[in-house]
Amino acid sequence: MSLTKEIQKRRTFAIIAHPDAGKTTLTEKLLLFGGAIQTAGAVKSNKIDTATKSDWMEIEKQRGISVATSVMGFEYKGVKINLLDTPGHQDFAEDTYRTLTAVDSVIMVIDCVKGVEIQTEKLMEVCRMRNTPVICFINKLDREGRDPYELLDEVEEKLNIQVRPLSWPIGMGKGFKGVYNLYDKKLNLFTPSQRKLSDARETFDNLEDEKLDKLIGTTNANQLREDVELIEGVYPDFDPKEYLEGKIAPVFFGSAVNNFGVNEMLDTFIKIAPSPKSRQTEEREVLPDEPKFSGFVFKIHANMDPNHRNRIAFLRICSGKFERNKPYNHVRGPKPLRFSNVTQFMAQDREIVDEAFPGDIVGLFDTGNLKIGDTLTEGENMNFKGIPSFSPEIFKEVINKDAMKTKQLEKGLKQLMEEGVAQYFTYEMGNRKVVGTVGQLQFEVIQFRLKNEYNASVEFAPMNLYKACWISSKDKKQLDEFVRSKNRHIAYDKDGKLVFMAESKSWLQMVQENYPEIEFHFTSEF
Repeated sequence: MSLTKEIQKRRTFAIIAHPDAGKTTLTEKLLLFGGAIQTAGAVKSNKIDTATKSDWMEIEKQRGISVATSVMGFEYKGVKINLLDTPGHQDFAEDTYRTLTAVDSVIMVIDCVKGVEIQTEKLMEVCRMRNTPVICFINKLDREGRDPYELLDEVEEKLNIQVRPLSWPIGMGKGFKGVYNLYDKKLNLFTPSQRKLSDARETFDNLEDEKLDKLIGTTNANQLREDVELIEGVYPDFDPKEYLEGKIAPVFFGSAVNNFGVNEMLDTFIKIAPSPKSRQTEEREVLPDEPKFSGFVFKIHANMDPNHRNRIAFLRICSGKFERNKPYNHVRGPKPLRFSNVTQFMAQDREIVDEAFPGDIVGLFDTGNLKIGDTLTEGENMNFKGIPSFSPEIFKEVINKDAMKTKQLEKGLKQLMEEGVAQYFTYEMGNRKVVGTVGQLQFEVIQFRLKNEYNASVEFAPMNLYKACWISSKDKKQLDEFVRSKNRHIAYDKDGKLVFMAESKSWLQMVQENYPEIEFHFTSEF
């Protein structure tokens, strides 16, 4: 098959949402429709004996939340789908922001009871930065939620994007009858089937058909006719081009836990969603159909298999064809790298692949050569843009509780930080080690994983810090002078970049005024 054909049959997207809106459940159902799994698991349930595919880490099973992005690939109707299920919890937002750099489009899940929540707004801002195309899935219609029109208005207002419904619910909660697909003009009637698939669908060329009244009752049928007329009148016709430019978001309604409305969305998704797009590097734009391979690492996961202490680097392929055992130029590194162990994922399960194409996400077994943001190419030196680290919100000092295990602790911290779980700063004076995170929960995850995976015990002592600012200056002499005078507050991040640890907002402002030639940055990418 030619490279162009391979590119056209791929769709790479992430599922994003506020915690508990139903991302992981929706992921399970997409895998079920794709035939990748036979029975969908439940995130937290006593009745269903299968755990979900994408929450496989021990800590995820205990808490019923996602703490790391999972990558899954499957085929559906001749299309190769690469799906990334991201953590919704804001404490793990950094993992999600990085994942958004590696996808071509996004499905955003919204809970019909709670509407648009704060984390959804933050994630949407990241999508807007790159004009990523967004599809909205309004979930949990089997519960009594808010009025569909009200939800659409809220999405437009809070997320600052135009919407266009492509399916419409009939009733809600106990009176929920089904969903009418406006894109294909099909009616799908609701039967609460928890776990297997059913194919019952009615097609209506004309909603005036009397059969409709028999199926859902006259009141519901009349309401649906009114709604459809209103939607067709108020909203302009759906324009796929505007969706691809990120200007308009198609909206689908359904209930992921009951397999409902998911299929309509998936069928429409493979028709309208973008195949892999071009990517910006610092030097030039890279097109997917260029013959030479290029790609970047957007995530690293240590110890996916605790018995083997392995590290896997997740690589998004941007152009050309990637081949196993072929040496590739590691732009930052001293020598070319070759990978004999190249895998594609089904969450934790994986299979070895010999080749992969633009849009695919492959896992490279790595002994510590790769870092987040690294570029691999077939010769050319270039760097893909846009995988920043943001300044953390909470800082704590690492206290080693077992002096005999210092080596294990050093190794564990180094690997977890390279994975991007949190940020790590070492003070120049006194060699104090500080971990910075976006949320409280990350400290528990780090503590849990250090103990379980590296056998190292730590405590975290709170520190009174406001921000970590990366510093730079055009004048090297001034920078050296600044570092010398503020020695107590200077640290290095894991890449050895200089960081100024500010204790309060007012103090930071004062320092900025006193040293105008020093630049203070709140992200590490400047």
